[in-house]
Amino acid sequence: MLFYIIESQNKQWLLCEKMNKNLLIDMFYAAPEFWYVLGGVFLIMLIMLCVLSLKVLKARQHNYFLNRDRERYAETLYASKDGYFAFVYPDENVNDPRQSIVEHCSRRLAVIMNMPQGTSASFEDILKNFYKDDAKKILKYVELLREDGVSFEDDFELKNPPKRLRLSGSKINGLDGNTYCDMIWFRDISFEINRIAKLELDKNTALRQVRKYEDLINNIPYPVWLRNESLALEIINKKYMDFVNVNNPAEVLGEGIEINNVTGESISKSLAQEARSANRPQSHLVTVIKNGERLCMEAYETPFHFEQDLNQICTAGALIDRTELDSLKRDLKAHQGTQLEILGALDKAFAVFDSKFILSSYNNAFGILWKLEPEWLESQPTYAMFLDMLHDKKLLPEVTDLSAFKDAEQKAFSSIIEPQNDYLFLPDGRTLRRVRSPNPLGGLVFAYEDVSDNLATTRAYNLLKLVQKESLNNLFDAVVIFSSDGRLNFYNEAYIKLWEVEESFLKHQPGISELIESQRPFFRKAEDWKPLKEDILEHIIDVTTPKIELIRDDGEHIAVLSKTLPDDSIMITYQKL
Repeated sequence: MLFYIIESQNKQWLLCEKMNKNLLIDMFYAAPEFWYVLGGVFLIMLIMLCVLSLKVLKARQHNYFLNRDRERYAETLYASKDGYFAFVYPDENVNDPRQSIVEHCSRRLAVIMNMPQGTSASFEDILKNFYKDDAKKILKYVELLREDGVSFEDDFELKNPPKRLRLSGSKINGLDGNTYCDMIWFRDISFEINRIAKLELDKNTALRQVRKYEDLINNIPYPVWLRNESLALEIINKKYMDFVNVNNPAEVLGEGIEINNVTGESISKSLAQEARSANRPQSHLVTVIKNGERLCMEAYETPFHFEQDLNQICTAGALIDRTELDSLKRDLKAHQGTQLEILGALDKAFAVFDSKFILSSYNNAFGILWKLEPEWLESQPTYAMFLDMLHDKKLLPEVTDLSAFKDAEQKAFSSIIEPQNDYLFLPDGRTLRRVRSPNPLGGLVFAYEDVSDNLATTRAYNLLKLVQKESLNNLFDAVVIFSSDGRLNFYNEAYIKLWEVEESFLKHQPGISELIESQRPFFRKAEDWKPLKEDILEHIIDVTTPKIELIRDDGEHIAVLSKTLPDDSIMITYQKL
């Protein structure tokens, strides 16, 4: 049943569709103009819809880029190192929903001023961070800006955190004359201020240092100057200007006025060229006329690399007065000539070797002492040649290494600064006393004296004293000898044993009174030691008394005898009875 119903409905629907189709065809053929107009209207509406859609798409695209540009400009402002506070005005050309001025604090400003309110901070909150007087001044600036459009720029101190800020205000207007906003920029210039202050301090320090250097060179008591790589004068001191009789340094440097010698030539320009070519200091003596006085002076030029540049070699020069020194040298040479004449007449042998080790003068005794020919001496031999000649003649002390000996001898020329004595023991049995003294003009003065006989006499005397000492030490009697100055000069072993005294005390060379005082422990039973000591001392000093007898506490009887020796010494002998 259901199948028949569905089939019946399908047949009805197909019949209706066929009838509608036929109806439309009949309507088209009945009024074709109407359908043409309707199709045209529909086509126009479709075209208008496409155009409108295209415009909407372009508007959306334009609005997108406007928003992107606005975001870029906003982010650019946010990225600026300066903060800003803006008073934004409502737009007069449109129906702006903002009916009053809007205040806006930038993120950077909130960070600079450490504002807890952040970008919501008002201008009053900003002013609270400045000192009272500065806040009033800022407020006055802002009033002039907003009312009269007067721009401003000034620096202010921030209280917390302590910073130095530079505020600059300006009014922002559009091309249509509409006022957009009043902007106040805040720039943290603390680093710049501190940097400028440090640079200013460094500049003042450098200026003070420059003035010190100027004072230094201007107070040097002789002319000094500096030449550039072209040998032109760059710096001079006051003494230089005195020499050229010009008071203006700019005139001296501009005209290149040189200090000239008696022939009218520059004293140092050619010398500076030599110093630059050789790259080492140069000097020479020049004669200068100053105020009618003839002066002997020494000019110096010292090369140096300007600012460590190897291609720029400048020179520093000086002119030092050597007139007095030159006079002293002439006097010294005259005195030295006289001294050499006097020494030449002496029996002692002497010779002078100069700073270059060359024999410059000698006397006849020197040639005789070393058996040297006059012709050889006049050939001006060196000290090394002299030592070689002595070695060939077997007159040089025996040494294991001749070369090392010669080196040590020549080093003495630079190490000896005061007279030195030594002895030379020659192979022929002679002993020479040698004195080496520094020569004022350089080198050494040698003096030789044959002391062979004196040494033999001294050895014999010392041997005699040694024999006498051994003889006295072998006596049973205690013996002490006091020299003429009253100090103990000798004692023997018998005295140490007799009086049980410390040898260190005797080596200290006590006087007669001290020696008797050391004997007191043996006279404890004496009622009064002082009179006894004085009595003993009196009998010892009075050598005419034959002898005195002492009785010690231990029962020993000791005879004391004193005698004056040929050299005014006093010998005291103690004998046990």
